[in-house]
Amino acid sequence: MEITNVMEYEAIAKQKLPKMVFDYYASGAEDQWTLAENRNAFSRILFRPRILIDVSKIDMATTVLGFKISMPIMIAPTAMQKMAHPEGEYATARAASAAGTIMTLSSWATSSVEEVASTGPGIRFFQLYVYKDRNVVAQLVRRAERAGFKAIALTVDTPRLGRRESDIKNRFSLPPFLTLKNFEGLDLGKMDKADDSGLASYVAGQIDRTLSWKDVEWLQTITRLPILVKGVLTAEDARLSVQAGAAGIIVSNHGARQLDYVPSTIMALEEVVKAAQGRVPVFLDGGVRRGTDVFKALALGASGIFIGRPVVFSLASEGEAGVRKVLQMLREEFELTMALSGCRSLKEITRDHIVADWDHPRARLAPKL
Repeated sequence: MEITNVMEYEAIAKQKLPKMVFDYYASGAEDQWTLAENRNAFSRILFRPRILIDVSKIDMATTVLGFKISMPIMIAPTAMQKMAHPEGEYATARAASAAGTIMTLSSWATSSVEEVASTGPGIRFFQLYVYKDRNVVAQLVRRAERAGFKAIALTVDTPRLGRRESDIKNRFSLPPFLTLKNFEGLDLGKMDKADDSGLASYVAGQIDRTLSWKDVEWLQTITRLPILVKGVLTAEDARLSVQAGAAGIIVSNHGARQLDYVPSTIMALEEVVKAAQGRVPVFLDGGVRRGTDVFKALALGASGIFIGRPVVFSLASEGEAGVRKVLQMLREEFELTMALSGCRSLKEITRDHIVADWDHPRARLAPKL
């Protein structure tokens, strides 16, 4: 059966993967309300398409932190990709490079920064968890720099791991034939079996709960790489991110895996964009499954979006070819959405191209001329 959209990979991944692995990728925190809401919220935004515009040429190219990419669709950091497919992060890196876009490598990857760099050219960011041992952090950042990574995505929403009940039920731990490759030489690469979630125990033991804004400033003293703050959901934290010297903000609720009952990322986006006041780019991570979703995020002020689960599900289903296909399908859907909305370039996508159900109905019926 031919795959015609991104969502179809999830069912294939569910058939192919061990239950423990699929549940780890697919689940959210607690009641999983935010997990469903990350998707559902997109359906509460409708289009106001403009007609009779020459859309014979459409340009989706953009720049992120000065790097030119083919489209505003990038790959979010997802952990332990070799659980999905033997080639893991290698396959994802090659697919991103072939699509002309950015891959973000997880701290908890099953391939190291050096191994991913060895796959060939490509623009890559490195997602960072801050460990209690700051020497580990400094060493990791230096390795990412040396391996040619172009930015650090600092995850700020995980002082403790969210309660993911399927991981507790499944006694989740990293399969014994895999390691967290970036930490292999530091004796932090293995995850012990635990009475609940092995990952929750690992985080409790290793990740620094004291992480604060001063650490964002400290990070800038040990690296010249731009820092994206990943996990912002409020105007207050958007302003603090800018003050702390962040080069960009990623609106993320960690794939609905941390605090349940936070808003969907698409609902939180506009508040963050307004607070950033154009001083730094704002990106959206969470819930994107269609080209229409990408357009809606850009109309609300995002400079680009990141996809996570679609990558691991397509990787599990078809390896590198699956990830390539996901990027291609989203690209084609987004291009079609632009054409049917009357937009020929990203700068032509405006807030007036959408109406959200939280807008005042009358205020949006007659936008300012």
